[in-house]
Amino acid sequence: MKISEVMSKKVSTINLGTTLQEAAERMRSEDVGALPVVDPVSDKIKGMLTDRDIVVRAAALGKNLDKTKAEEAMTENIRFVFEDEDISKAASHMKDKQIRRLVVLNRNKRMVGLVSLADLASKSPDEHLSASVMKSVAEPSVHLTAH
Repeated sequence: MKISEVMSKKVSTINLGTTLQEAAERMRSEDVGALPVVDPVSDKIKGMLTDRDIVVRAAALGKNLDKTKAEEAMTENIRFVFEDEDISKAASHMKDKQIRRLVVLNRNKRMVGLVSLADLASKSPDEHLSASVMKSVAEPSVHLTAH
C-alpha cells in the first residue's frame, strides 16, 4: 500500500514568524497536533511545530506565547517520505526516530500531505505493522532540551 493512500492531504502550514499563540489557536480550531513551518520567502518547509513543542520549549520556560515565534520552538530537521513509497517506509522512519508524523513529498519535493501514526493505524490493512509502530513510538525516549 502506498503512502498516498493513507496520508492526510489537507495540511495547514504556518510561517516562521507566526506566534505560538496564533499556532496554538490554529491547532485548536483545526483539531491538529502539528503544523509544518514554512519559510514565506522560499516556500520551503523549515520545521514542524507540535503542541508538545509549544508546551515544552516555550510555555514551560515562561516564554510569552504572543511574542515567541514558531521558528523559536519548532523541531528542525524534519523527516519525510515520498507519496509513492510503500507505507512500510513511513513505519520504519516512525519506529526508528520515535516520531508520530511525517511530511509527505512528491518527487518534485513539494509537500502533498502528512502521514501520522493514526493514519497508519486506521487505514493500513497490516495490523502487525501498525501495532509495531505504535509500540516503538510509545516507548520512553530521550528528553527534549530547550532551545
